[in-house]
Amino acid sequence: MTSLRIALAQIDTCVGDVDGNAEAVLAWSRRAADAGADLVVFPEMTLTGYPIEDLALRASFRRGAEAALQRTATALVDAGLGELAVLLGTVGEHGESDAAAPDDRGLPTNQAVLLQHGQVRSRYDKHHLPNYGVFDEFRIFTSGDRTCVVDVRGRRVGVVVCEDIWQDGGPVAQMDENDVELLVVLNGSPYEEGKGHVRAELAARRAREVDAPVAYVNLVGGQDDLVFDGGSFVVATDGTLLASAPQFVEHLLLWDLPDAGSPLVPGELAPPLHADEEVYRAIVTGLAGYVRKNGFRSVLLGLSGGIDSALTAAIAADAIGGANVVGVSMPSSFSSEHSKDDAAELAKRLGADYRVQPIAPVVDAFQEHLALEGVAEENLQARVRGVILMAISNREGHLVIAPGNKSELATGYATIYDAGSIGGFAPLKDVDKSRVWALARWRNAAAAAAGEQPPIPESSITKPPSAELRPGQLDQDSLPPYDLLDEVLDAYVEHAEGRAELLARGFDPAVVDKVVTLVDRAEWKRRQYPLGPKVTALAFGRDRRLPVTNRWREP
Repeated sequence: MTSLRIALAQIDTCVGDVDGNAEAVLAWSRRAADAGADLVVFPEMTLTGYPIEDLALRASFRRGAEAALQRTATALVDAGLGELAVLLGTVGEHGESDAAAPDDRGLPTNQAVLLQHGQVRSRYDKHHLPNYGVFDEFRIFTSGDRTCVVDVRGRRVGVVVCEDIWQDGGPVAQMDENDVELLVVLNGSPYEEGKGHVRAELAARRAREVDAPVAYVNLVGGQDDLVFDGGSFVVATDGTLLASAPQFVEHLLLWDLPDAGSPLVPGELAPPLHADEEVYRAIVTGLAGYVRKNGFRSVLLGLSGGIDSALTAAIAADAIGGANVVGVSMPSSFSSEHSKDDAAELAKRLGADYRVQPIAPVVDAFQEHLALEGVAEENLQARVRGVILMAISNREGHLVIAPGNKSELATGYATIYDAGSIGGFAPLKDVDKSRVWALARWRNAAAAAAGEQPPIPESSITKPPSAELRPGQLDQDSLPPYDLLDEVLDAYVEHAEGRAELLARGFDPAVVDKVVTLVDRAEWKRRQYPLGPKVTALAFGRDRRLPVTNRWREP
């Protein structure tokens, strides 16, 4: 019995692009074979992209995925890769591999498939279908009911898919009697801060359960509001990390399963990322994926000189290049000189296309007919900026991105349809205001450490935040200090604590009542907000679903 070289191919796929995804499987399989791999493992739903949501329910889509699978099997042989065992994910149909009841035949499944010698050697349907958080698989898939252990060059390899290792029992618990030498897990596990440690600990627990190392391969890239961070790894039964891939990049991780009785030898180990770098790179990955996969080449945003638009622009420059970022300064009579200067300096540092479009003439044209005052006049200024951005987008084809943050979105502290909330994607949607400052400081520090000019002007970070819609306006006129606000929001939104629990924590009743009221009244605004990358355990959108029309008030 000889050692077995495993290649974990964490690749970036696109939902629905079965031909493009199949080409990626062929290209990365060739790389794996050139590296001496015997088995290459791709992530969950590789051929279809993930998550496919209700596409799974279309028979035409399932037929297209199956046709791409069969073409891939043939293409591997034609490319001289027939000996290579290729394990990948796709959408299947119940009954292909199981003795399914007649009523279940043809129902969609989340499937892992082993290809070799131009044929489908084995199919495995995912058992545990998550139905919480961002997941809705129980609605679209049917569960498998058999375990899968495949033979690769005389070595017994167990196969499961993602959620199958998160739930006790099921296919992993049934593998003891099969005497597997390696457990392989195909994953489409979305990123959220701190999740990497949980994955590794869980995989180590399953490794002890089957008394064999676990190889965990994960998707990478942005798909709508989800970010997949890769971070594939191999872990031993005692919890030792044997190999790990870097996060947020496509990568081929190689590891050798030694001869029976030989010690396990560590392979490549990617250095861990700082917490702020991890979140920053997740957002960059999410924006880059959304831009590229939806056919855009450039983004457009309003540059106010404030911290939110400055950080958003820096993220965009890192995602698609500064030359592909269009920043528009839209000063009003209330815009300070330092804000205009900061916006210009930011664009210069990023190499962005910078434009100045004063809003006074457009506002005056509206006011001639409407004669608005107070909040209505302030909101008019904000919405004119949104109109200008969408007009430029229509004329030139840029994707408008919104720089609003999670704290503003939670409390509704933004004018709907303004420059801070309009557009097709919102990079900071799941980043609270306190973290916005932290990420900006990290990005500047990373640039300085690399001998580069920090991209964000220091004054954009240090000056008090303001919408500048009236003289002397500051955010703190309407909101509690952001450090306090974000602490209350974390408890109320992410941990679902009620008023009584918030008061028991020691928060001031006036602050609690204000924040709770603002959050509850802003659900209608959040429903109309653009997509944005999920980076926390609970993001607005898929994670948190509340009725807009809702008379419940915290007692």
